[in-house]
Amino acid sequence: MDIKLFLDQQVRQFNQESFLKEDPIQIPKKFKKREDIEIAGFLTSIITWGNRKAIIKSASLLMDLMENEPYRFIVEGSESEWEKMNNFVYRTFNSSDLLFLMKALKNVLKSYGNLENIFNNYFQQSNNIKDSIIGFRSELLNTTHLRRSEKHLANPAKGSAAKRINMFLRWMVRKDNSGIDFGIWDSIPMSALMIPLDVHSGRMARNLGLLSRKQNDWKAVEELTERLKELDSDDPIKYDFALFGMGVNKVNPVVESAK
Repeated sequence: MDIKLFLDQQVRQFNQESFLKEDPIQIPKKFKKREDIEIAGFLTSIITWGNRKAIIKSASLLMDLMENEPYRFIVEGSESEWEKMNNFVYRTFNSSDLLFLMKALKNVLKSYGNLENIFNNYFQQSNNIKDSIIGFRSELLNTTHLRRSEKHLANPAKGSAAKRINMFLRWMVRKDNSGIDFGIWDSIPMSALMIPLDVHSGRMARNLGLLSRKQNDWKAVEELTERLKELDSDDPIKYDFALFGMGVNKVNPVVESAK
């Protein structure tokens, strides 16, 4: 089996509007303004682990609490408005984590204007997404916070696969005709993105012979992304749709070789 032909077929199957029905990207899809898409996308990505229905329910509640104006709510919201966040919780992510992130976002938005400018600031220094993620994380952590909140901001410098932030970057950067990813950031090329590696995409990549590393860590992200670049150097992360889609739907293809 030609692995590129097979995966391209799977991308076409999963990279379409039906994907939105069960994916958290439907939350930022509710918004039209760029600034709202960024904030809704980032906050949704932060809680994207576990059951997808539960994620979507909690992210929808969060947007409702923000009066469906996430950018305005963060940048201009008063302390009394923010009090409604005190009871928000999703698994181990609680109101103290949320309020820290809101304050941190407010601070960085004052300095940079939007989230793209932060990531691009660090990307331009090294042309490396890993450094962009580390830089963005450090900017947010400049805001006073509880130590517990740091676990919700992945750190690839410590080996984390950073699945959620890589997923957010895919949402913002990738452009195609499917209407799934937003493609509203122009400063970072699609070719620089890294795979949002999780248990589903990792298992499928190993089944297909695309990934040899056993741990789902940053080294595995690098290994798999390099393999995907061999299949499409301009848009390697389109294969996230194929790997995740097959993995979560328990597709079990028989592949003779990953060539």
